[in-house]
Amino acid sequence: MSDSLIAPQSQSSSSAVRFEDFGLSPDILRALSDQGYVNPTPIQAQAIPIVLQGRDVMGAAQTGTGKTAGFSLPIIQLLLAHANTSASPARHPVRALILTPTRELADQVADNVKAYSRHTPVRATVVFGGVDMAPQTAALRGGVEIVIATPGRLLDHVQQKTVNLSQTQILVMDEADRMLDMGFLPDLQRIINLLPKERQNLMFSATFSPEIKKLANSFLRNPVTIEVARSNATADNVTQVLYKVEEEAKRDAVAHIIRERNLKQVIVFSNTKIGASRLSRHLEKDGIKASAIHGDKTQGERMAALEAFKQGPVEVLVATDVAARGLDIAELPCVINYDLPYNAEDYVHRIGRTGRAGASGDAISLYSDKDARLLADIEKLIKQKITRLELTGFVPARGERRPRHDDHEDRPAPSRSAYGRGSHTSHPPRKEKVDPWFLKPYEPAPPSPQSEEPLDGHPAKPAKQKVAALLGGGPKR
Repeated sequence: MSDSLIAPQSQSSSSAVRFEDFGLSPDILRALSDQGYVNPTPIQAQAIPIVLQGRDVMGAAQTGTGKTAGFSLPIIQLLLAHANTSASPARHPVRALILTPTRELADQVADNVKAYSRHTPVRATVVFGGVDMAPQTAALRGGVEIVIATPGRLLDHVQQKTVNLSQTQILVMDEADRMLDMGFLPDLQRIINLLPKERQNLMFSATFSPEIKKLANSFLRNPVTIEVARSNATADNVTQVLYKVEEEAKRDAVAHIIRERNLKQVIVFSNTKIGASRLSRHLEKDGIKASAIHGDKTQGERMAALEAFKQGPVEVLVATDVAARGLDIAELPCVINYDLPYNAEDYVHRIGRTGRAGASGDAISLYSDKDARLLADIEKLIKQKITRLELTGFVPARGERRPRHDDHEDRPAPSRSAYGRGSHTSHPPRKEKVDPWFLKPYEPAPPSPQSEEPLDGHPAKPAKQKVAALLGGGPKR
């Protein structure tokens, strides 16, 4: 794959550019003005003109830099040539498909697309799993130009014949590396095979792994690569610190940090679903308004928790990496890594939830001795040493050692007390009485008379067994 490269652009050089300089429709500019947007971010300033030219694009930018507007604004502009106000669904075929890895990201992208196109005839809808298909089916059958979807649910609609992709002109893969991490590659290949050969392809992500570049080689045509930040870089406006805490004290440490810093809106990341739920309950018992969001929650529960977090009733959102991307929280001041992520690239995406759109933010991580390898991988990836600090004034709320059950550690079985209940007090083993019959040597049983063969060589007829009268064995008369 031969491609051209656009070098990183500084924030100051893009601030002189205005959205109206791109030749966007007055209806689009009006929608941007409604939201107070005047100057594009670096990724937007570079991507919008290239997408408007119809070129394929690989866009690499750290989370929170405005990638969504970088591809959605020019898509809406390009589709205006086909836009109409007809009520006929046939006049509104799917012309642009935006694929995302998670429901939350799909919902966020859809909100942005609808906001940017609100004054135009362009229609958009979102489809994702975990909710009833009926409303989605009704929206698709009504006719839409832009579909934002997760791969699995889109294929469900394809199978139900409620969506037709034969006229799709633009394909967008947002956060493509996460889609590969989640095992969507077979689904992506099936979807690509359903699309017309001649189309425009856009791939946007915070990171580009070798696997992503291999996927890009398979369907991008002479793409322009746009990078506005060093690959896998973290934002300079996010302060990163590490606190070393014993594993069993991490839950109390999270509560201590939230109280000491008086945090009213913070996302705490856990590696496991059960760990997220238990941490959320622990914080609730400590008087902190918390809620958990992870893959075992229904879509309704996840959206309700997210909305409560945005509005304020919930102060702490405990999340797994299913929520590491796609959550757009304005002015989120802090994120906490209760667990260091198993995948170093997830660290970049987690802390990218704070410090968005140029604002400052804090990224706090807890680690213990067992996290040494994970920490080394993270620092190698981001090419910097994270500041180590001591968590002063912290004393676990409960003095006893409390093991973390979500780590699935092997624990020694407790010894048995004289009463048969589990106890950690050791007792001498009880001497059991042994029946001497079990100590006798084995003696084979004598052969039964029926099994013996008579001297004449003919087998003996088996003796008739007596049968109860109830079963027909009564005496014959």
